[in-house]
Amino acid sequence: MSSTPAKPRPIACLLGPTASGKTAAALAFAARRPVEIVSVDSALVYREMDIGTAKPTLAERAVAPHHLIDIIDPAASYSAADFRADALRLTGEILARGNEPLLVGGTMLYYKALTQGLNDLPPANANVRAELDADAARDGWPALHARLARVDPATAARLAPNDSQRIQRALEVFMLTGAAMSTLLASPAREAQTPYRFVPIALEPSERSVLHERIAQRFDAMLAAGFIDEVKRLRLRGDLHLGLPSMRCVGYRQAWEYLDGVTDYPTMRDKGVFATRQLCKRQLTWLRAMPARIVVDCCAGDATQRALEAIERVLAA
Repeated sequence: MSSTPAKPRPIACLLGPTASGKTAAALAFAARRPVEIVSVDSALVYREMDIGTAKPTLAERAVAPHHLIDIIDPAASYSAADFRADALRLTGEILARGNEPLLVGGTMLYYKALTQGLNDLPPANANVRAELDADAARDGWPALHARLARVDPATAARLAPNDSQRIQRALEVFMLTGAAMSTLLASPAREAQTPYRFVPIALEPSERSVLHERIAQRFDAMLAAGFIDEVKRLRLRGDLHLGLPSMRCVGYRQAWEYLDGVTDYPTMRDKGVFATRQLCKRQLTWLRAMPARIVVDCCAGDATQRALEAIERVLAA
């Protein structure tokens, strides 16, 4: 006698670019039913980085349990594979407690790893990265971009010549495996099967200019709240540098360069806003490649209510 396979449990995932209102919607949902929030954000994992990451406040975190926030030191690294393992474990634990897991964030690579599995990319290698950083300091990132174009033209074609983080990662993968990252990413993912059906609810702007204005206001609010002092404290530790993933988070690099005297304050502010807008653009590109997503206009006056209704529909399915 054959048994019917269990229907995957729907799990709502509230995704969106920075400043799209994800936190407000998540907290509003937490007021409706027992919920635990799992962060899908590669910046919130770092301790001591509160202002520049727009981390939920202690009061906001008191509304409902939050997970994957403040879990590692800024000198450490946290991969998409780490996130996938932690998110799957937490989802099971939250359900076992009788609560509803709600995944919330904007790191689309994490969401892709969670829902589509992982490609066989090697983990970060500190020695290789140090070698590439030294090469970049000597020759410049455009020179390393040209090097990447010789070994992985497909990846190089989609990267700007000064996209240091992604150029370094692509060269690192090639140096460690002898294969182009584009080739490895094209191979079938592994471990994609889970007992859950993660459903994306996308907070997207009907007017990009509205989100751009929110981003500028948020960055100015961060500066007013002491963001530069936060980066000063991180620099005083002595073990952090711009080659680390933590210090590559949007805003931190620009503040670090300002404190190094590379730029003045107005330039730092403008570059920080621009970098955040570019991040937003990349996040929206990822989202719009998800055909099954439920779209909520984050510019609408009732965006939070619409998001709540979408979450309820997902959970009732």
